[in-house]
Amino acid sequence: MRLLYLFICCLPIFSIAQDAVSVEKRGEPSGQWRTYYMMTANKGDLKDFNALATGGKLKYQYKLFKGLEIGAALYNSTNLGLQDLTIADATTGRLSRYEEGLFDRLDLENDAVFLLGELYAKFNLKRHSFTMGRMKINTPLINPEDGRMIPTLVQGFWYKYNKQKTSLQFGVLNEIAPRSTGEFYGIGESIGTYPVGRNKNGDASQYNNSTSSDYVIMGNANLEITEDLKLNIWNQFVDNIYNSFYIRPSYKLSESVQIEGEWLHQNKVGNGGNSIDSLRYFNQNTADVLGLKIAYINKAGAVSLAYNRILPNGQFLSPREWGREDLFSFQKRERSEGSADNHALVLNYKTDFSAAKNLNLTSILSVGKHWKPDVTNAILNKYAMPDYTHINLDIFFKLKKLKNLRPELLLTSKIGNCDIPDNPNFFFNKVDMFHLDLMVNYNF
Repeated sequence: MRLLYLFICCLPIFSIAQDAVSVEKRGEPSGQWRTYYMMTANKGDLKDFNALATGGKLKYQYKLFKGLEIGAALYNSTNLGLQDLTIADATTGRLSRYEEGLFDRLDLENDAVFLLGELYAKFNLKRHSFTMGRMKINTPLINPEDGRMIPTLVQGFWYKYNKQKTSLQFGVLNEIAPRSTGEFYGIGESIGTYPVGRNKNGDASQYNNSTSSDYVIMGNANLEITEDLKLNIWNQFVDNIYNSFYIRPSYKLSESVQIEGEWLHQNKVGNGGNSIDSLRYFNQNTADVLGLKIAYINKAGAVSLAYNRILPNGQFLSPREWGREDLFSFQKRERSEGSADNHALVLNYKTDFSAAKNLNLTSILSVGKHWKPDVTNAILNKYAMPDYTHINLDIFFKLKKLKNLRPELLLTSKIGNCDIPDNPNFFFNKVDMFHLDLMVNYNF
């Protein structure tokens, strides 16, 4: 706890220090202080959850000489004890789904998590950058996913090349620190620290601590073919488990209208993680996801309509420990991962407006309809997720006189559709629920 108090006390010192020194300096402190309240109200007598955390990160970058810098960042999440999250719901025997993610979900009795999440050396040239060590990356299938206190972080090597119409990336990773945990794991070890769902026989999956994989190789090309046509390509090779190829073309029909497509193809590599069927993570040959999105942008805001289709040939699988799925139909607080033969249609509307003299707001309204396979079909529905309608309202606050203070409010409702078997496990933390997040971020 002493470290936490020191962490909090240092925040204004670092902020003032940056403003006081205008000349170029070798060392640069930065960071974020975040306080996060989360609440879930479940259906009927099923248990409701509340949690309150505070913490954030302290980061320091130091330029050794022109082009070369080193950096480190310490992340923290402290449980302020609003509710004992180790006590399960009496009906289902299950714990919270979202609230435990504010802390170390593998050790909920640990009320103060500290993680040296970044520790790297970076060399910059005019068009090239090389980074080695612990770092934060943002890709379609491995990303920070900032909806918790401590994001997903990685360890390895990362290269970037930037030119006016072309950018390239290449990386090799050997460890990952899943968000909501307090340490780095080997690639195979990191898979299964989140809920594992069901195997094809309907029994609990057993790939946790049984998945063999030593590294991830990633490559990306972002190309501007013409002024209106762009192409983004990613490939993710997960040693001994699977390969994901992702392509996303976009075309500007006019100054206001843009259309995009996406295709994600996955195929098994090696033995899918384990030579024994019951212990295997990627227990299929292939999977495919198709998507289409059209967006209209004007001075009033931006509206988009997106559709995703996961084909019946295999479940779309991507470790939840590694971040969110950056698909067109993604909505905060749920995902399509673990499903096959799945449809999703999502409408988004984003707008900026002034709520008061010194307060500007950005709101994002997201309404989605998700058609899932039957909850009893474990082959097509790994997590037994019912059909649902998903409504999100995300509000970002910008205070003109407190530019470093960035509060955010997220309201979520998920409503079960059609006939759902009368089993509380199909509702608890899934549908017919309301969820609220209130974050107060101070960036410096």
